[in-house]
Amino acid sequence: MDPNVEDQPIAVARANISKLHNAVQLLRRVYFLTSRGTREAAVVPVDLGELIQRVGGPDSAVAILKAHLDDVTP
Repeated sequence: MDPNVEDQPIAVARANISKLHNAVQLLRRVYFLTSRGTREAAVVPVDLGELIQRVGGPDSAVAILKAHLDDVTP
């Protein structure tokens, strides 16, 4: 597992779950688990996961973030 690559094949992540866990917990990295090159899920720090739950789940969090991004001008 290359900890500098955010996309991790599921099989590689499974074989290196301790390294993945440490990178997420200690380095606050976000990793995307992929299957055949397609992102299927994300592993995120616990405080982010708890905030997602607090706002009503992933769909609510996505809506909030998208609305915020629309307000930001590059």
